[in-house]
Amino acid sequence: MEHEQLSTNRKALRINLNEQFYGTFAEIGGGQEVARNFFQAGGASGTIAKTISAYDKLFSDHIYNEDEGGRYVSEERLLKMLHTEYQELVNLLSTKKGDSTCFFAFANTVSTLNFKKDNECHGWLGMRFQLKPNTPANEVILHVQLHENDTLMQQTTLGKLGVNLIFACIYHFQYPNTFLQSLMDELSSDRLEITMIRMGGFNLDYVDNRLLAVQLVKNRMAKAIMFDRYGNVQEPADMLYKKNVLAFRGNFRPITYIGFDMLKTSYSIFKRDEDYAKEKTMALCEITMNNLMEKGEIDARDFLARVDLLNGMGQNVMVSSISEYHKLVSYFSTFKIKNLRIVMGVPNFLQVLNKSYYTDLKGGILEALGKLFTDNMKLYIYPTISSVSVDDPTEGDKLLTTDNLDMPEDVKDLYSYLKKNRKIIVIENAKRKWLYINSRYVLKMIQNNESGWEKMVPRYIEKEIKSRELFGYKAKAEQTV
Repeated sequence: MEHEQLSTNRKALRINLNEQFYGTFAEIGGGQEVARNFFQAGGASGTIAKTISAYDKLFSDHIYNEDEGGRYVSEERLLKMLHTEYQELVNLLSTKKGDSTCFFAFANTVSTLNFKKDNECHGWLGMRFQLKPNTPANEVILHVQLHENDTLMQQTTLGKLGVNLIFACIYHFQYPNTFLQSLMDELSSDRLEITMIRMGGFNLDYVDNRLLAVQLVKNRMAKAIMFDRYGNVQEPADMLYKKNVLAFRGNFRPITYIGFDMLKTSYSIFKRDEDYAKEKTMALCEITMNNLMEKGEIDARDFLARVDLLNGMGQNVMVSSISEYHKLVSYFSTFKIKNLRIVMGVPNFLQVLNKSYYTDLKGGILEALGKLFTDNMKLYIYPTISSVSVDDPTEGDKLLTTDNLDMPEDVKDLYSYLKKNRKIIVIENAKRKWLYINSRYVLKMIQNNESGWEKMVPRYIEKEIKSRELFGYKAKAEQTV
């Protein structure tokens, strides 16, 4: 559904003139920028019951019942603000206005650019609201990274985003993708990035937040989104900040024994690092957007199947629009992670050292490798079998590792330097009996209803594919005598 793009002022005015909606604005950190737009539009007395800005931390803790302070720019603080303000509104006004009014509470807690310009600029925004009088509330929360290098510009952006969110909750709640797209009205991705969104409640239970999150990446509103091992949408910084990270990129359609072994063996190497700590280390499976698109659209069932299967194997999942590995490293670096390890097979590694992939960089392969191999990053390289046929992956007999690769002359010295400095680590204990497995071949067998693929995937994956008829699998009709 295409939506009519209205200016921030017109959106605020339209809401002000809607006599049904009435609520509270609570804003911390970036000024009362959202409420200001409603006051300037005119007619705000029909919309605003109260505005509050508890800048002092003691006031914030007192109002929102936080005995130990906690983090002030966090999802937890936002949820406490929404709950407190909404309950106060309903308790005070429901008797007088409840039968004819949809109550709402809007809140944000934001860190805008400080005087030294050395802080992380981000924030949480949310809305708790009714869509019909005397009904349970709905809730939408989102996290945003602010990119502008000027405090006043960030405040203006925050004000527009807040108005867009309130307008979308009232007028676009039935159309999730339109809802998302409207959040960026009069804004652009160079001004902000929405890294997480979650919707739910009485009228919004139909929304699948995993699909909603992927639309953020598809719409170029976020570079990447994250799901924890339980399938819940999470804010990337909350999951990655100061962690040791092991990343494995693939299409996972489906994950096979070789993919499972790559994760297992690489993690065992990571555990030997001197600063390894289980609670500070996480592995994740990353799917790039081009691996999700079919004929230009996301196959929702196929995508959810991949996330479910990976979650069932105990894995966190990341979906990104990042194609090059050096850009993936740059993305992770924004979260100040401690150590980064990327696991890949020999074929992908050879592509990393292929100069033709870096013609868009002025420094070519040297610039790309400089960005890829940061101080805290290493590659774990999983071996492969040479001469494997696409039509019959069981063919081939030579084991290829980083020790016997035939490298082009013009990159041999670079390769040797990386090996000597242990920026490239060979995975030595790979299970050779699984090296012939090719996920594309497995998928082809599943779709053609050929037997034998079952031996190439973990038992759990086989059962899920058959019981849910995933990836084109069709259960064979029982033979009758």
